[in-house]
Amino acid sequence: MSNEQPTPAPAATSMGARRRKGLTLIAVAVLLAGLGYGAWHVLHASRYETTDNAYVQADLVQVTPQVGGTVLAVHVSDTDFVRAGQPLVQLDPADARVALEQAEAQLAQTVREVRQLFASHAALRAQVAAREAELARAQAEVARAQDDVQRRMPLVQTGAVGKEEFEHANAQLAAARSAAAAAQSAVLAAREQLAASQALTEGTTVEQHPSVQRAAARVREAWLALRRAELPAPVDGYVARRSVQVGQRVAAGAPLMAIVPLKQVWVDANFKEGQLRRLRIGQPVELKADVYGDAVTYHGTVVGLGAGTGAAFSLLPAQNATGNWIKVVQRVPVRIELDPKELDAHPLQVGLSMEARVDVRRQDGKVLSDGPRRSSAVRTEVFGDLDREAQAHVERIISAHLGRPQAAARS
Repeated sequence: MSNEQPTPAPAATSMGARRRKGLTLIAVAVLLAGLGYGAWHVLHASRYETTDNAYVQADLVQVTPQVGGTVLAVHVSDTDFVRAGQPLVQLDPADARVALEQAEAQLAQTVREVRQLFASHAALRAQVAAREAELARAQAEVARAQDDVQRRMPLVQTGAVGKEEFEHANAQLAAARSAAAAAQSAVLAAREQLAASQALTEGTTVEQHPSVQRAAARVREAWLALRRAELPAPVDGYVARRSVQVGQRVAAGAPLMAIVPLKQVWVDANFKEGQLRRLRIGQPVELKADVYGDAVTYHGTVVGLGAGTGAAFSLLPAQNATGNWIKVVQRVPVRIELDPKELDAHPLQVGLSMEARVDVRRQDGKVLSDGPRRSSAVRTEVFGDLDREAQAHVERIISAHLGRPQAAARS
């Protein structure tokens, strides 16, 4: 028997070589893919946090009447652009006009009554002077009657003056004393009346008198109610959600439509919990809108991180302490302010989807804001003018019934 080993078949040797070559190629490919992913993560992915859970937001300025009434006219429709102060809705002003006329008449009467009150001081002072003069005359009469009694008293004892005459002199003295006491009381009453009248006007003028101010407040209230029958646009923007119709009876505070200022929109990007650790206020952001695709790139800035997750502020927050619990990754809204020039060139509507990519290399910013942003203030001057106009209207009425020109009253 021979001891020689059998020689491997050429086909098996070739198959093993191919297998080793294939495994080597796979290992090299995996290694290259790992190196590529590592390089991409170090050079690109680690520098950015991205999300496609981002949407355009804007202030929805509600238009609500400050007084109730029947709608006579609606001047705008949905999608219309309006300027601040432009009339939107007209309510029936009839009731407000009647109330204003009544308040104006009451103010005019009050001004004249207060003028009469000021003018009565001179008459009361003259009355005090007259009562003092009467008191002086009565005191003089008492002194004369006293002298008569003193002269007749020794003469009665000698019989030069009769007893009847002496009693008559005493009676005149008593009458004079009574008249003097009455005059003294009249002086005190006149002085008290003058003091009471002065107490109603002390330290004030006709214009600043409390009665006039109370009547003036009613005029301002009625005047504002009349002017508020016309609803102006509080800000520049586009009309949305118009629900009011002609002939409708509306109550104060009922929402009639909304004004959307699309030139001040922002983006709320909802990042996952794990993405928040490197997000800071002031970091630059690149955004793309689905409506424009890759053709338009917006540039913005992180201006604030939300105070809580969306689930925490939902209408029906999750009750994780009850029943079976499944952990769900939470998201926190991050507010991104857009470049106004880019918004003018490529407008955005509320609710549009966005993709946001935040450059997180800068870590010198704060996680939470420590004060209000100047750009976040929203205000309107439309309603402030009404108060100034109402005050001017009140001043014209007061001036007309003070008996002097309006210019003097305003000065």
